[in-house]
Amino acid sequence: MRMSVELDVFVGNTTIMDEEVYQFWLDGYTVNDAVKVRMEGGVLEECEASAEVLHSDTMDQYRTFQMCERLLHSPAKLANQLLFQIPPHRQAMLIERYYAFDGVFVREVLGKKLSKGTKKDLDDVSAKTGVTLKSCRRQFDNFKRVFKVVEELKGPLVENIRQHFLLSDQLARNYAAIVFFANNRFETGKKKLHYLTFQDFAFCAGQLISYWTVGAVDNMVEDMDVDLEKQFLQDLKELKILITDKDLLDQHKSLVCTALRGKTKVFNEMETNFKNLSRGLVNIAVKLTNTKDVRDFFIDLVEKFIEPCRSDKWTAGDMRLFLTHYTNSAHILDTFKHQVLWDRYMGVIKSCILKMYHD
Repeated sequence: MRMSVELDVFVGNTTIMDEEVYQFWLDGYTVNDAVKVRMEGGVLEECEASAEVLHSDTMDQYRTFQMCERLLHSPAKLANQLLFQIPPHRQAMLIERYYAFDGVFVREVLGKKLSKGTKKDLDDVSAKTGVTLKSCRRQFDNFKRVFKVVEELKGPLVENIRQHFLLSDQLARNYAAIVFFANNRFETGKKKLHYLTFQDFAFCAGQLISYWTVGAVDNMVEDMDVDLEKQFLQDLKELKILITDKDLLDQHKSLVCTALRGKTKVFNEMETNFKNLSRGLVNIAVKLTNTKDVRDFFIDLVEKFIEPCRSDKWTAGDMRLFLTHYTNSAHILDTFKHQVLWDRYMGVIKSCILKMYHD
């Protein structure tokens, strides 16, 4: 008799899904490992169930998740299927968690090609990050799936991801960053970039997408948020005059130093290093028509600007102060005619540097 009572627990027409068990499944735990952790958590005492029942419950749920998985590949199908009765808020949870990813994992593949070659290296990534291989594969396949779908769509990237995969706004933004990095193949793996987190890069991607892509100018074209605007990159060459024209360079330096004097402890270092820093920032702009230099964008920001300032003991406040005056004073230079272009360039540069400068 006791057996039939126990089984009643698992009957009912709403599909039973325990969030904890779902997480074990997503994290790549075997059924036995999941049962072990559930037992250690005291679930048997709570439900007065036997280990056997717990095992069969875990198995049933794993089976359900496996059957749901292909629906999760195109989340809109989850709402329209009749096999499982899942209330809408549970559907949202299933989708959001399925597409969630580990910061340490994404950090390893960010900016790499989402190809078979990278997928082959996931063993190493798994060993390095402690994320199970099964979970690494799910996360990688998700990145790839989203990349493929949005590649074909017109319109804003974040919006397309949100509508197509039914993700929360924040997760959709994170995926937009991943797609953007994969498309432009930004280098993120070099040793001097290791200190930067995925969130640092995701913030920078958001800036580049908002201000430097084709979509920043025209919001109904293909690839509008993944490709940097060619004409803009071409126009940036005009900024070279700020460092090649000696009078302009001297005038720029003098304006900035006048504004900064008495406002910072590192004034002398700023004054001494002004021309090198300015050359660094302007040269990054001038070289962005080369794909290789686009890839090295973050390395260049660190090498040409962040490292010199770090070694001179600038604080984040010093950095903000300098970049603000450096940007604004170009507006009062006599013969400089590229203010709009300059602001579009420096707005992003300033935001990215301030995000990347962990003092």
